[in-house]
Amino acid sequence: MAKGLLMTYTLWAVGGPAGLHHLYLGRDSHALLWMLTLGGGGLGWLWEFWMLPSFVAQANRAQEQRQGSGRGTPPLSLIRFVAQMIVGMYFGLVALISLSFMASFYIVGLPLAVGLGVLLVAAIGNQTSDLKNTLGAAFLTSPIFYGRPIAILPISLAASITAQKHRRYKPSVGSETLSVRLYRLGLAYLAFTGPLVHSVLCHTAVTLSYVADTLGSFLSWFSFFPLLGRLLESVLLLPFRAWKLLVGDHGISSSYFQEWEKLYEFVHSFQDEKRQLALQVFGLSEGATNEEIHGRYRELVKTWHPDHNRYQMEEAQRRFLEIQAAYEVLRQPRKPRESWRSNATINTFKRVLGLPWWSSG
Repeated sequence: MAKGLLMTYTLWAVGGPAGLHHLYLGRDSHALLWMLTLGGGGLGWLWEFWMLPSFVAQANRAQEQRQGSGRGTPPLSLIRFVAQMIVGMYFGLVALISLSFMASFYIVGLPLAVGLGVLLVAAIGNQTSDLKNTLGAAFLTSPIFYGRPIAILPISLAASITAQKHRRYKPSVGSETLSVRLYRLGLAYLAFTGPLVHSVLCHTAVTLSYVADTLGSFLSWFSFFPLLGRLLESVLLLPFRAWKLLVGDHGISSSYFQEWEKLYEFVHSFQDEKRQLALQVFGLSEGATNEEIHGRYRELVKTWHPDHNRYQMEEAQRRFLEIQAAYEVLRQPRKPRESWRSNATINTFKRVLGLPWWSSG
C-alpha cells in the first residue's frame, strides 16, 4: 500500500522523536535510532522536516530499488559516515556507564557496543553493511586502547571506515507483519536501555560519578582541538539542556553546585569503602603493590576456579565471581581526593549546571 505524505507529516509532528513516521515508512533501523536518541537530540527530528518527501518516495519505490539492489554500490555519504562516528561513540559512552563492571569489558563489551551503533546507522534506508567486517574492525582496534575511555573514538572511526568500505544495498526480503517488527524493535530497545536504567536506579551515585569522570576525561582529550571539543560537549550535554529548557531553571546556582560536590565526595568515600572490601577478599592490606595484587589474584583464581572445584561448584562460582569483581576494583588506579577540583570533572559539572567555568565552588 502506498505511503501518504500527509500521514507521514502527521506522525512526524506527533511522535517524531520516537520514530513513529519511520516505523510507518518501514524504516525500522531509523525508527530504532530515533527511539534511542530521542530524534537525534531533537536536531535530527527538526532537520527531517525537509527530508520527508524523499523518504516517502523512497518507501513507495522500495520494491523496485530492492530488485536492483544486487547491482552496484551505494554512493559514499559523508553525512552517513559522520553519523556512524557519532552514534558509535554514543553507544560506547552508554556502555561505559552501564556495563563497565563486566570482566573483559574493553575487549568484548565496548567494541561490540560501538560496532552495533555504527551498524545501526549503516542500515538506515535502503543500505546496509557487512556485520562481520565492521565488528571485526572494532574488536581488532579495542585492545590497542585497552582500559581507556577514549578508546570509543578510534574504535568508532575504524568501524565506520570499514562499514563505508563494505556498504551495499539491502537484499530483497518479503514483507513482515507489524507485530513482528515491533517485537524486534522492542527487544533491541530493552537491550540498550535495560542495563542503563538498572545502573541509574540501583547505583545512582556511582553512575553520576562515572558519567562525570567519563565525560571529563573524554572532553579533556580534545583540549588541543577547542572547536571540536566544544562541538562534542554540546552534543553530549544536549539531552540535559533540552530537559532543563522544558522543565525550567529551578535556581541552579553556585550553591546548587556545592550540593553536587557533596555528592561527589560521598561517592569517593563509597569507592574507598569498596576498595577496602576488595582488599579483604584478597587478604591484603592497604598499600599493597600492583605485583602483590596480581600475584594474589592468580593464586585465588587457581584455587577457586569452578573447573577445579566440581564437588562444590556453587560455592566456587560465587567465590570466583567475587574474586573477579574485587580484582576489577583493585586494578583501577586510585585518584587523589583533591582531583575533584583539579581535573576536567569539575568543569563538566559546571557546564551541565550552566555555571561559568571561572566560578568558584
